[in-house]
Amino acid sequence: MKDVDLTIVGGGPVGIFAAYYARLRDLDVRVIESLATLGGQISALYPQKQILDVAGFPKISGDSLVQQLVTQAKQLVPEFVLGTLVTDVQALGEAGFQIVTSAGTFKSGAVIIATGGGNFTPRTLPLPNMSAQLAQHLHYFVGDGQVFTNKRVLVAGGGDSAIDSALHLLKQAKAVHLMHRRATFRALEHSVKQLLASDVVLEVPFLIEDITVNADGSLAVTMHEVMGERTKVLEVDEVLVSYGFISENSTMQQWQVQPAQTVHGIKVDQTLQTDIPGLFAIGDAATYPGRTELLSTGFGEAPLAVNAAVRFLDPSKRGPIHSSSLHIENGQITK
Repeated sequence: MKDVDLTIVGGGPVGIFAAYYARLRDLDVRVIESLATLGGQISALYPQKQILDVAGFPKISGDSLVQQLVTQAKQLVPEFVLGTLVTDVQALGEAGFQIVTSAGTFKSGAVIIATGGGNFTPRTLPLPNMSAQLAQHLHYFVGDGQVFTNKRVLVAGGGDSAIDSALHLLKQAKAVHLMHRRATFRALEHSVKQLLASDVVLEVPFLIEDITVNADGSLAVTMHEVMGERTKVLEVDEVLVSYGFISENSTMQQWQVQPAQTVHGIKVDQTLQTDIPGLFAIGDAATYPGRTELLSTGFGEAPLAVNAAVRFLDPSKRGPIHSSSLHIENGQITK
């Protein structure tokens, strides 16, 4: 992996916007995200939830916001490395930092931590016989949803994300079933009311016991009743597992660099720099007196951290100019 000016650890909304702004400042930037998709917690947990605190949008769904951010960022072609863990960050003094990842090692002049609540990995479905053919029909993210079009879909889970996904998939799937191990759901009351009034077929209280692939490529899902004796086989085409995500920062605890932290996050100053020169934190990864955990807060922090990183990399470089005096053409900035 080639060396870069700036590495952003975390590909959630705030990390994506920071990458775009860093490219506006003409930095060579690489975003490293542990999940296979951009969007962080919003894409993983609440893609269909309406977000109300982003300036300029009366309301916008999580997945729409992420799509807009990615479209904006890709105008200036930052590098996004997905499905990759940052296993170590080592301070090299004036040479910046060495970034060690599961995909390779490289040097970076400065680093911005935008990991939010930490790395998210989906809680997987434990199956006795997992084949490559079955894995193609087992999903943990809705994504753009095209794979579910005109298909019979089983959503497994009983929280907000599961219900949101089931309701959303009704628009394009042939049929949607929602399986939960309880007869009641762990979700907002309004969402549950929408679910009960919808055409989603409820499979409660059941757990998946096994899934086999039929000769025609469809799936036979064997479900066993919780605290009961009934067994049911459901024929579907795709299974979306929504058992939640595991969030943890244990990987960052193994880094050589260890910025000062509190229980609320990484301590930063007014420029979003940690106590380690050249290492910054933004979004919910950062903490300082009076900080509020809102997306809009993180969006405001991103340019502050990037501009501070620019000054750190080159103290002689002039400050930012207004973006209204710039134009983007073919991935390049012109005045």
